[in-house]
Amino acid sequence: MKISEAIFSGSSVRVSGKPAEKLPEFAFIGRSNVGKSSLINTLCNNRKLAMTSATPGKTKLVNHFKINNEWYLVDLPGYGYAKMPLKEKEKLQDVIKDYLNNSEELVILFVLVDARHDPQKVDMDFMNELVDNEIPFGIIFTKGDKLGPVALKRQTDRYKNILLEDWAGLPPCFVSSAESGLGKEEILDFIQQTLTSIN
Repeated sequence: MKISEAIFSGSSVRVSGKPAEKLPEFAFIGRSNVGKSSLINTLCNNRKLAMTSATPGKTKLVNHFKINNEWYLVDLPGYGYAKMPLKEKEKLQDVIKDYLNNSEELVILFVLVDARHDPQKVDMDFMNELVDNEIPFGIIFTKGDKLGPVALKRQTDRYKNILLEDWAGLPPCFVSSAESGLGKEEILDFIQQTLTSIN
């Protein structure tokens, strides 16, 4: 798939406030500084589409982008910001939960994790909750350019093996880099195949 058009369609804090036009939704989420906005901009060939910032918690709303007039890319607020005031953190968690539990158009949620690290508790807690609530998700390992090919494969294999200690199987997994474009085609092809299978 090639993204030829990506249009910002609106922000909301509740599913009731999202764009009126119903299209399949592919959502992206991750914790602070995992490279979510950079990856979204790379996928869409637009460096200014999603707000990138060194400050954690920049995304506080559910942002919809209409892609090729046939599906929405949904940019969700992140989770697990340690430095954020508790009240603010709870408010963000509420926004995320409302979307994940109530958006009937959600096809799959991509959970972004840093390719350089072992599973973090905050990521595991979040993904286990997705499993418990039967919310379909995939994992995107970001910052794949920060490790050499051998170290990258070793680390992502290690991550998957740790997941398999508790899980019966793995969700779809991708390795990406917003810098080099690694994984871009695989992620977009997966979205295209998924769209074809549900249409």
